[in-house]
Amino acid sequence: MVRLGKKTTKNPPIMSHEFIIQNHADIVACVAMVFVVGLMFQATNGMAAVFISLQHNVSRPVETMPGVTQDMTFYTAGRWDIPSTFFYLLIAVVIHAIIQEYVLDKVNKKLHLSKIKHAKFDESGQLLSFYLVSIVWGIDIMMRENLYNIANLWDGYPHAAMTFMFKFFFLVQISYWLHIFPELYFQKTKKDEMAPKIQYACLYLAFITAAYFLSFTRVTVALLVLHYIAEAVYHASRILAYAEKTNISKKLFKFGDLLFVAARLGSVIISVLTFWYGLALAPAESQVVDLAAGNFNTGLFRFNAMVAVCLLQAWLMWNFLMFQVRRMREGKGASSVSSGAASAKKGKTQQERAKARKERKEGDARSEDDELPEVDQDENLRKRVK
Repeated sequence: MVRLGKKTTKNPPIMSHEFIIQNHADIVACVAMVFVVGLMFQATNGMAAVFISLQHNVSRPVETMPGVTQDMTFYTAGRWDIPSTFFYLLIAVVIHAIIQEYVLDKVNKKLHLSKIKHAKFDESGQLLSFYLVSIVWGIDIMMRENLYNIANLWDGYPHAAMTFMFKFFFLVQISYWLHIFPELYFQKTKKDEMAPKIQYACLYLAFITAAYFLSFTRVTVALLVLHYIAEAVYHASRILAYAEKTNISKKLFKFGDLLFVAARLGSVIISVLTFWYGLALAPAESQVVDLAAGNFNTGLFRFNAMVAVCLLQAWLMWNFLMFQVRRMREGKGASSVSSGAASAKKGKTQQERAKARKERKEGDARSEDDELPEVDQDENLRKRVK
């Protein structure tokens, strides 16, 4: 088996914390293989399929051609998605270790970064990989579901029946953000660095999971793609900055700032159009809570969903503005310190020049005195002293 953990010459005791951390990718891969091998035997096939295969499938007639219908398989949300989420969480841990071992660690050896920059570089590398995959996947889903027509974000609600790739996308999203928590242990994350990682992982999980079980999947895909594009540009900029590609990273940072603001504004517009306007157009008799059909199109759910998304965008925008203000202040402080140092150096240089001119004048005076008689030399000396 290929070793995916960090290599070391030490051999820690078996099942100790250090042993688990060093070999966590191999251990997790073995656990995942247990479920895969279970598919090969009839006695365990049903149990293993609950973890690997997507559950809650339903058949519905779909009109493929005018006048021609065909039964197609769709998927809904349910409690049996929990085992699948656990299995794909294990896969996310293994993929995380592969990216770390075979990509990020090799790049880090060439860059010779400090420990702090090393950790941030690894974080940006992992997130950028996930964001790029999610963006491509999300855009593909939007094209297949014709979600570029904004009316399709709310038409036909509830969107409880999902295609295979649509449901798989949401399960992977939930699994990825869940895998952040065991990675805090596997990566030996410091206590002061845990809080922001736990915060953004919990926010992603809260919004994605709620949208998945409330059947707001279409609008969520659009919002995620919009948000991930801005985040991908930011983390790409940070990676380039650590790689000392300063000219490119500065331009990309500015472009990322514009994208971030545009993503916040676009998210608010899409949310208001969907929850305040689009879903409210549904007939009054269909605006009821129906758990079996996955219908949550009521005024209370729509209002809370819209307010939650808008408050999240406002909070993200507030943090962004505070970061920009703090950076401007730090820039002004650095410039004032540098200007103060320059003025002090200039003042010191002027003093040295004045002292040198004075010494030259005294030297010239002494040389002139040397040519005078001794009585006149004493007279000039008394004058200079006075």
